[in-house]
Amino acid sequence: MVAGPALYVGRLRHRRFRPTPHAFSYGLFMVLVDVDRVAEQMAVSRLTSVNRFNWASFDDRDHLGDPARPLRERLAADAARAGLALPDGPIRLLTHLRYLGYAFNPISFYFCHDRDGTLRAVMGEVHNTFGGLCTYWLPVTDRTMTPRGVRLRTPKVMHVSPFMGMDVDYEFIVGAPGPSMVAHMNTIERAESGDRPYFDATLTLERRPWTAAAIRRALARHPWMTAKVIGAIHWEALRLWAKRLPAYPHPDRDPERRTRHQEG
Repeated sequence: MVAGPALYVGRLRHRRFRPTPHAFSYGLFMVLVDVDRVAEQMAVSRLTSVNRFNWASFDDRDHLGDPARPLRERLAADAARAGLALPDGPIRLLTHLRYLGYAFNPISFYFCHDRDGTLRAVMGEVHNTFGGLCTYWLPVTDRTMTPRGVRLRTPKVMHVSPFMGMDVDYEFIVGAPGPSMVAHMNTIERAESGDRPYFDATLTLERRPWTAAAIRRALARHPWMTAKVIGAIHWEALRLWAKRLPAYPHPDRDPERRTRHQEG
């Protein structure tokens, strides 16, 4: 069964295991939208809108591709670049909206179904604080599907944190939206002595109805959700700097890495 539009309320936890242990968590909420019926969904409350300022708004500029094109078309083009055909059924997007005009989405998830409602692919859309965006497609197959959700390991392809290098893999384990859901990501360092856990992040969420009353409650508790997210990112970065963790330059600004890439 395909989950309908909803609020998802819960916590995000980060844990760093090396070289210095570090962990934190905070409460948050996200929204699950139908990519083909966003305007209808945002019309439920006077506090939500599409492509215009409001307390909470969905803005096409916050997601991949040309914002003048329908989001489904942009997803189909991105899937094709990854060698996949986008399923022709419902697509649900778990994401942050813009709050008071500001948006930042470290990661959003697209759940892509066949017409019969079978989940066929999950896509993680990752943004960094440098304005970058990349996507990770997780096809749902007998090999990738586990009791905890779709699972796939893939190399990291975009610089995200200055306190983490590029020579790591991501392992995504993403459960489908239901009464509750969990999305987990392991970061695994590749080393001559073998793989070593480096970092993980876990998003644990509970479903709430998509109603005007539920939206008001969520906004009252987290009035500027995306500012809280970016504030937490910079605060934790300051704490890591204070712990003297080694910093890694952005690959585009690292002459040595650029030279290795060109020679390779």
